[in-house]
Amino acid sequence: MCEPKDAAERRARPAVICYPTETLPHPDLAGYRAARAGWKRVASHVADPREAACFEVPAGHFFRIVSVEGPQVGDLNIWSADLSERFYSGKTRALHGTHLSTGDRLWSSFPTLRPLATITEDTLDWYGIDADGGSVHDVIGTRCDPYTHNLLSGGQYHHCCHSNLTRALAQARGLSLSEAEALVHDVLNVFMCTGFTRDTGQYFMKASPVRPGDYLEFFAETDLFGALSACPGGDCGAEHSSDTAACYPLQIDIYRPDAPPAGWVSPTLNGYDRSHGV
Repeated sequence: MCEPKDAAERRARPAVICYPTETLPHPDLAGYRAARAGWKRVASHVADPREAACFEVPAGHFFRIVSVEGPQVGDLNIWSADLSERFYSGKTRALHGTHLSTGDRLWSSFPTLRPLATITEDTLDWYGIDADGGSVHDVIGTRCDPYTHNLLSGGQYHHCCHSNLTRALAQARGLSLSEAEALVHDVLNVFMCTGFTRDTGQYFMKASPVRPGDYLEFFAETDLFGALSACPGGDCGAEHSSDTAACYPLQIDIYRPDAPPAGWVSPTLNGYDRSHGV
């Protein structure tokens, strides 16, 4: 198909931000950080290599995902404590961008659409966007899964992040595998370095810059239930869904502050009336 005569003009039209966020309430990061003074670690969980761990975080508490031994990527699912709300990666991406960092929020699914958690600290925020267009903590990848693995290779692989999260959720909540699998959703890829190729627009990954001691910290805006998979790709510098990549555990630490941040209240449900024009 031949290009139209005005092709250059059409390509030159200005980009428009789909969801301007100036009217979103901005988190009081100074208030969150002040609330950490005197906090106490009240629980700690470990996601073993190629496995997942579940955890609970009461509203008003903090939690950190920590690299403890070596470069390791984690796939994070977040729900409300009763599992009725789940992290909505697509809307979070539309509001905050393809990669998340300090001050960004993890938004819940319809019809509640409210912040489940706020990122309050990111020791990898120095990385920025590299020359390939890569950055860390993405909400563009879905999670490695056995269905795509089978589609591409014909094999059966059970320690991909989708299956890890499914097993962990089923065990933690006494669900069947099919019940748990229906609740597993697109993830925040913690510590993963990703982007899109400039020539073909394909999703790429490269070795994570994460070091032992690095962490991503969140404040729980509501009572939360989480699951974190230590990805079988390790640092995802070569492949995922792999039994050969070097993999390491990830730690989830829960902290209780002496008092919630000054003026903080748990977010209300979204105000849309759900009449849908009827």
